[in-house]
Amino acid sequence: MAPSKAITRSDTSVSASLVDPNQTLKATKALLSHMQKASKEKATSADKKTLIEDEESNTEAIWMTLTTKRHIVNSRNLKPNKIVLPNSLNTDPEMGICLITAEPQRHYKNLVASDDFPAEWRKRVTRVIDIAKLKSKYKAYEAQRKLFSEHDIFLGDSRIITRLPNIMGKTFYKTTAKRPIPIEIQERVPKVDGKRVKRANAAGAINACTAPQLCGEIERAVGAALVNLSPTTNTAIRVGHTGLTAEQSAANINAAARVLVEKFCPGKWKNVRSIYVKGNETVALPIYQTDELWLDEQKDIVADGSEEAKALEAKASGEKANVGKKRKSLEGAAEETSPAPKKVKKSKAAKLPESDDSKLNKEIADRKAALKKQKKAAKQALDV
Repeated sequence: MAPSKAITRSDTSVSASLVDPNQTLKATKALLSHMQKASKEKATSADKKTLIEDEESNTEAIWMTLTTKRHIVNSRNLKPNKIVLPNSLNTDPEMGICLITAEPQRHYKNLVASDDFPAEWRKRVTRVIDIAKLKSKYKAYEAQRKLFSEHDIFLGDSRIITRLPNIMGKTFYKTTAKRPIPIEIQERVPKVDGKRVKRANAAGAINACTAPQLCGEIERAVGAALVNLSPTTNTAIRVGHTGLTAEQSAANINAAARVLVEKFCPGKWKNVRSIYVKGNETVALPIYQTDELWLDEQKDIVADGSEEAKALEAKASGEKANVGKKRKSLEGAAEETSPAPKKVKKSKAAKLPESDDSKLNKEIADRKAALKKQKKAAKQALDV
């Protein structure tokens, strides 16, 4: 593996990307070669042969994993984020898309059915439903399961995307497979002198984009890489599949790594520990590794002989930590103002007699002898 580029703490500027494209392409070629070979071996060793082969269904996903030095977020986020890739991940013309919009539902159905909406994407959008109809028709668990199985991808209006978890429940949000992807379908506001003009909210007006703009949003969301952030140091996103070439997958990996680090990773490249690419059942191949294991020397590393180091050593050994002059003066003032505790007379505890083993052994022997005599007398009485 090529040596990683060092990150200096003194430099506050952030590079566009520290991932070497040549290293990414080399790792992607090796990964694709291994995955295709393993797929052929699995197909030849299978007991049952399939008569119909579907190339789209036989493709295996390629993942990019980002390992950071600290957690990316503090809480779990149910709203996925998008990273637009140069090569789309979903090119299946038969996939079903469900579009969840704000009210009214009829207006967005008309946009999809209009002549300005491309025909190739019109047949993919199999359902358009607003949040009111979704709440009333798919309240039952069985209805949610049916909706989940009828479509491949779910897209949600960004204005109502945060209300969907309470409506759609664990059927959609238990896993990240079919969580609704947010898209912007509002009217585009033009910029004047580099600033956006305030949108006019007229009474009864529908705030919606045009049909070509809606199609563009759907196309970008369907082909984008989804980022589901959670409080962890390891984040994985799908960036390709075996249906793409090595060059296409490598381009997706480079683009996803740059955006993921610069947009979603706090501390950016200073917080990155390593980046890997892998398949569903393969080992992870590194494409970037940092030489620095700590994010900040002043926060993560304690200097020898400092008060913090002495406090940690005292805590580990069970001793009282040295708190310094200021804390001592505050504690001394608190002791002077607080009244002295009353002394409690201690009662003299009675001394216990010392044990005598010889006397105890004699008592045990006498009890055994008496027991033997009783058993012997009982036996004689039964014989008579």
